[in-house]
Amino acid sequence: MLARLYSVTLEGIDGILCEVEVDVSRGGFEKPVIVGLPDAAVKESIERVRSAVVNSGYSFPNVQPLINLAPADIKKAGPAFDLPIALGIMGCAGGLVSDKLSDYVIVGELALDGRVRPVNGVLSMAMTAASHGYKGILVPLDNAAEAAVVEGLEVIAVGSLAQAAGFLAEAIEIEPTTLDIDSLFEQAGAYPVDFADVKGQESVKRALTIAAAGGHNVMMIGPPGAGKTMLAQRMATILPPLSLAESLETSRVYSSVGLLEKGQALIATRPVRTPHHTASGPSLVGGGTYPRPGELSLAHHGILFLDEFAEFQRHILEMIRQPLEEGAVTISRAKGTLRFPADFIMIAAMNPCPCGYYGTHIRRCKCTPGQIERYMGKVSGPLLDRIDIHVEVPPVAFRQLRGRSNGQDSKSLRQQVLAARARQADRFGAERMMTNATMTHKDVETFCRLDEAGEQMLKHAMSEFALSARAHDKICKVARTIADLENCSDIQPQHIAEAVGYRRLDRKV
Repeated sequence: MLARLYSVTLEGIDGILCEVEVDVSRGGFEKPVIVGLPDAAVKESIERVRSAVVNSGYSFPNVQPLINLAPADIKKAGPAFDLPIALGIMGCAGGLVSDKLSDYVIVGELALDGRVRPVNGVLSMAMTAASHGYKGILVPLDNAAEAAVVEGLEVIAVGSLAQAAGFLAEAIEIEPTTLDIDSLFEQAGAYPVDFADVKGQESVKRALTIAAAGGHNVMMIGPPGAGKTMLAQRMATILPPLSLAESLETSRVYSSVGLLEKGQALIATRPVRTPHHTASGPSLVGGGTYPRPGELSLAHHGILFLDEFAEFQRHILEMIRQPLEEGAVTISRAKGTLRFPADFIMIAAMNPCPCGYYGTHIRRCKCTPGQIERYMGKVSGPLLDRIDIHVEVPPVAFRQLRGRSNGQDSKSLRQQVLAARARQADRFGAERMMTNATMTHKDVETFCRLDEAGEQMLKHAMSEFALSARAHDKICKVARTIADLENCSDIQPQHIAEAVGYRRLDRKV
């Protein structure tokens, strides 16, 4: 007898519909056979399935089953096939009679006692089921919330194999899981931190506001304890709120690697990722034998904060260059190429020298000129060229640290950012989803025209600091953002002057 069910496997963060065929009418097999490029977790599923079926009160067939996972040329990974395989075997053995098997996609890992455990990537799986026109999807209880985000799809949450079989056989009714997206964003969209927590550093807050308004990358240079980490962690609080489309894209990445918390439906706030400087290339960029997203993709639509920037291995930092330009990570393997989203704002922080106190008055710097030069040289010029804003973070004076005034808070700064983003949407068209930082050279020529004074100021800066063509475009883009924050249709000389002032490391070189 042959049973046919449907499930989904993940390739990167994308779901691929799979047909699960179970045949127990053939003889000659000494043991159960699973074909269709299964990985170790899928091959081992038959032992979990056998125990789950028996312990759930059903009979396991005496004839050894043949299980085919199609399409056969795509690698099948993970334990999500446990539940459909078990239901298929039960259907062949007469323990399940149902006309619903072709209406639902089924995913879930089985425990030996028949409980259904959560699996990774259910959001992408549910989106795949909806795109192929299925009525619904059977998922583990803990994955129901994320699957329910997908509109037009019945999400049936099951806690056990017996419950799944009962629903498909129409012996029990299970109400589809529903979700109020607006209420979810209202409850989960608040940040626990605020720029008001940071004493002083108003000039740095100004630079970060410009970065948030235009989507620019930032380098902060300052001594230990000046507040670089606090500032970076609060950057997300002044960015525009996540849209539903952005939230879905980010949540898919987190779901695929199992980073959504139990019962969590979506990532409702912009992520802030802070990988340690000892992170490996695959953990930062993504990769592995079966490629999976790295920190760059986990920061999608959020902030990637690289503290102790100069302490990262140089070849790892060079891996970031292409994603910074393209907004995506491309991983090539012999069997194919995967592309993970990686559209983020990068904030890098570093000390001015190995001891951290060069140029400050709080402690005498013990580094030699050669040591300082080698330390700064760890970050390549081409990578620095891709960072729009370089800003100094000075030590906080005692009177500011103990003062009652906290300066601008996140709410007021976000209002400025939202107003500037609205001007960019009017300029580029809302459908392009562009910011000033993503302008092409042609866009710069069109939208960043300067008057005579601005032209002369930019020409002098290019000559004085020996700036590259990319740095030229970066200055124009930052100046355009500064003008947007001040509600100016044209870029004024003072906007160019401020933008040039944010090329500190070019002057250093």
